Amino acid sequence: MLAVTKLSNNAGEMELRDVPVPKPSQRNVLVAVRATGICGTDLHIMKGEYQVVPPLVLGHEICGTVAEVGPGVDTAWIGKRVVMETFFRTCGQCANCRDGRPNMCVSRRSIGTHVNGGLANFVEIPEINLHEVAEGISDYAAALAEPLACVCNALFPNGPAISAEDRVLVIGPGAIGGLAAQVARSCGAEVVVRGTQGDAVRLNVLGKLNFDCSIVNEDAIENESFDVVIECSGNAFGLADGLNAVRRRGRLLVLGICGRPITLDFDRICFKELMVTSGFASTPESWRRTMALLNGKHLSLEPLISDVLPLRDWSQAFHNSLSLNGFKYLIDPRLS
Repeated sequence: MLAVTKLSNNAGEMELRDVPVPKPSQRNVLVAVRATGICGTDLHIMKGEYQVVPPLVLGHEICGTVAEVGPGVDTAWIGKRVVMETFFRTCGQCANCRDGRPNMCVSRRSIGTHVNGGLANFVEIPEINLHEVAEGISDYAAALAEPLACVCNALFPNGPAISAEDRVLVIGPGAIGGLAAQVARSCGAEVVVRGTQGDAVRLNVLGKLNFDCSIVNEDAIENESFDVVIECSGNAFGLADGLNAVRRRGRLLVLGICGRPITLDFDRICFKELMVTSGFASTPESWRRTMALLNGKHLSLEPLISDVLPLRDWSQAFHNSLSLNGFKYLIDPRLS
């Protein structure tokens, strides 16, 4: 089968390569991929800013159908449409694993980072990772389940971090920002989304979803005017903006990855007694919340899908994902 493969940890060095179709091992299944999203992490991997275990098939935001089961897996899974958690293997014994946070296991090996992912026709997945998708949810919307689970992990680290009384600022109107804004609004909060002039296309889409959108250098944000700031831009200026905008004893939730060291006035966290949290990847608990939101149709995911391309156009999908003109670009390996 053809697969988008990272050949080394150097910048670039990616190609569409012919690789064997995996055979599912004990407790694993073979998933026929219907759609895989291009994640910000994939872009960092492409640029050599995030280390992987090459040669490696990228892609972890996957929706597909179970095509084959390995030993020890119930055959009732065959034919079911699924999305999946991204860990492939953890130790199962450390404090984080026992505490329901396998994302923090130091022995974790992840799909699309340490083992082959879903930018291909087929991918091998542990049965324990699978979540069935309800009818009425499109394959393409379902492919947003994994980034949605990451958002839920960050926004609800120890139970609800956002309440109906909160005024929330989301900085960075990309796919993660668009999802975070919708999840925050589902909690009853008042939400403002902030981006740059280059984000005009994306802000226009979110405006049509009835979000109050603000543009840096055009619309002033009053200092200390938000209870919660969700930083999704992965940009030092965005983080500085968030530190200004959040009220004293407010909350700063960091979702964006900068990909490099940055300079920040960290003393403001102390002076304002801020609660700063983040979230890496996802947990079983965040996936339970995600599937309730997804299958309950509480969010508008289709507007966040900017385009769907075949495998042969993977380079264009990555290029488009680097632009500010869209949210989420997907690969559908069934397209010719």
